[in-house]
Amino acid sequence: MGPLEDDDLLRQILVRLRPQPSSLPRASAVCKRWRLLVSDPGFSRRFRVHHRRSPPLLGCFLRNDALPFIPTLDAPDRVSPARFSLQPGDGDGDRFMSLGCRHGLALVFNKHTGQILVWDPVTGDQRRLDVPPGVAVHAEKTTINGAVLRARARAAGDEAQRFQFHVVLAVADNDDEQHRRALACVYSSETGAWGDLVSTQLPSDVPTTDAPILVSTDKPAVLVGDSLYWKLAGNMDGILEFDLEKQSLAVIWVPVHVLEEGQYMFLVMPAEGGGLGLLLQTDCSIQLWKMETDSGGVASWGLGRTIELDKLLSLNSEENDILIPGLDEENNVVFVWTDHILFMVHLESMKFKKLSGTYPLSHYHPFRSVYAAGI
Repeated sequence: MGPLEDDDLLRQILVRLRPQPSSLPRASAVCKRWRLLVSDPGFSRRFRVHHRRSPPLLGCFLRNDALPFIPTLDAPDRVSPARFSLQPGDGDGDRFMSLGCRHGLALVFNKHTGQILVWDPVTGDQRRLDVPPGVAVHAEKTTINGAVLRARARAAGDEAQRFQFHVVLAVADNDDEQHRRALACVYSSETGAWGDLVSTQLPSDVPTTDAPILVSTDKPAVLVGDSLYWKLAGNMDGILEFDLEKQSLAVIWVPVHVLEEGQYMFLVMPAEGGGLGLLLQTDCSIQLWKMETDSGGVASWGLGRTIELDKLLSLNSEENDILIPGLDEENNVVFVWTDHILFMVHLESMKFKKLSGTYPLSHYHPFRSVYAAGI
């Protein structure tokens, strides 16, 4: 018997195909036997588990009420936007707002019902969660943000672990202007319950105005190491850190000149080489900063490098406004929007790709997952 006539050996080979959407459909077209192997649900789960550490970027969800999906791959790997369309529930007036994607899951806030939705667009699995009261009372007055993380499976074949996750919600409490706080709460699908409310005092030496401090919804949370980071906005510019291991909150200041000049757009991102980083934009250039700690344990920001986007993309800086509507934290990619065109720019290789179609200016939340279309 030849090696490819052994089903177990053939499965070992097929599971190592590239995790692109077209890989398994192409394999299934070879013959009936291959089709039966790759279309088996058990093989599909094994394929996803094998590639879970390096899933391809399938596209982005836009942060607006319809939650449209924008594919980023070319044919034959391009995923139809209709395939990842979130359908309204039984009630009328659903208004969806994406809070971000991670580990093949999307976190969505339904502004109409006040619920949080955890959604796996590939499998269709969904879980609706009521916002805990300690967060909900403030979410009615300001913005709410959050993050979803897929729980680590105890074993690769454990079906019960397929849709296990954690959700972290963050909100600011501005009820007492002299003692403003940031709040966070964690949900575990394993226990089916929200944990205790975690809080930290927000700095009191920021300008005291009527404007509240916000956990900004402009950009989703960024995962660096064992911590989640959100941008703080409104009455202060800073970063909110939630340590997943310690279950604690802290506030991190951005470089002082950002606060003094107030003319920079900044994003939180993983730094080049690891650690916490910032992307600062001024006009048509971006600066990449990294938080560094000296021998005495004192942390400070250091400038890495500057990228002139107008020269890289051959743009006329006098005629084109450049905006950064999103980034892919897992692959060091930023999205650049200018003159109704969206580019993907890989910051390490400096290669870029213009995405086809006309895109409205919005906030882009990248979605990575292993998906086999049309088997």
